[in-house]
Amino acid sequence: MNRELRPLRIIGLRSDTALSGVDVCLITTDGVDIFERKKSVSRPFPAPLKEEIEEIISNDLVDLSLTKQTHQKLTLHYISAIQELLDSMDIGPRQVDLIAFSGHTIAHHPEQKLSIQLGDPKIILKTFNIPVVSRFYQSDLQNGGKGSPIFASFYDAITRELEKPVIVLTIGGLSSLTYIGPNGELIAFDVGPGNILIDQWMMAKLGAEMDFDGLWATKGTPNEKILDILMADSFFSQTPPKSMDRDAFRHLLPQLDGLSIADGAATLTKLTGKAIQMAIRNYLPNLPVQKIIVNGGGSFNPAIMRYLKQNLNAPVVSGQEIGWSNAIEAEGFAFLGARCVFGLPISFPTTTGVKEPMTGGRLYESGL
Repeated sequence: MNRELRPLRIIGLRSDTALSGVDVCLITTDGVDIFERKKSVSRPFPAPLKEEIEEIISNDLVDLSLTKQTHQKLTLHYISAIQELLDSMDIGPRQVDLIAFSGHTIAHHPEQKLSIQLGDPKIILKTFNIPVVSRFYQSDLQNGGKGSPIFASFYDAITRELEKPVIVLTIGGLSSLTYIGPNGELIAFDVGPGNILIDQWMMAKLGAEMDFDGLWATKGTPNEKILDILMADSFFSQTPPKSMDRDAFRHLLPQLDGLSIADGAATLTKLTGKAIQMAIRNYLPNLPVQKIIVNGGGSFNPAIMRYLKQNLNAPVVSGQEIGWSNAIEAEGFAFLGARCVFGLPISFPTTTGVKEPMTGGRLYESGL
């Protein structure tokens, strides 16, 4: 896809592992610089659609009929989100150069070179007649990488004016970090559970989608013995690069049987924070970090943020505090879309473990 570098107006889409919904944004970028960051919108998943996606993810035996229906419904949800963004900005498809669309990941198994996403880029192309870049992970997986995290080049661009080293923590359903060093070094890897276990605990105990504002965790006391058992999971001691599926830690939940709702929430909240703390201590260069920036749903959880601010040896701020959009990962996919079109690398040996820096993505254009 090596084309001549130029600014493109790109719509980026993202839906996270916690199934909160779809974020969609419009930015102008050439995959090196970001020239404009326009408006973004968020469109929550309707409860029935969320339940269908959950059923597909949690089912060992895939119902192909249900998967096909959900695939179509989810694609229509993405299309509605794109149309909402266009309407809110009073612009038409002809004023957009590209759509960057990863789809919703329902399975990610690097050891099998497998990453499966729901959502059809061909239908999005047909609907808007805008070229679509999708399938961001597959080339990396086929060339020995873990497939993710893949936002290192984007975080490097968006933190360009900040003093380094900087760490960007993304706490969605899962947690990942990106380290940008003083000489442009990029290190990225998945850290552990973010909100996913807390959400699953609250759903099982109260039928609640999450621990809103960390209120239950704040009322509880972490069980240190159980926390030690949870932290003994082999993933935490694996040397990066490393990546994981959203349900990689579901087997840990039965360890909390017998705890109160509050103590369980407190234990899982501390697990999220402690995994981040251990990852920074064990797997990053021993240099004074200038700033740790937290984005994703976890940045809105006061209990998680309190733990990080009290236990990490650097100033911790949320992305919102420094002017980042709530749709920052949608912007990330838009940025990666440009890099894919221009043949620039989106994954690196120190981020996904791929053998050499490489581009990725597949471009869908009219007539293809």
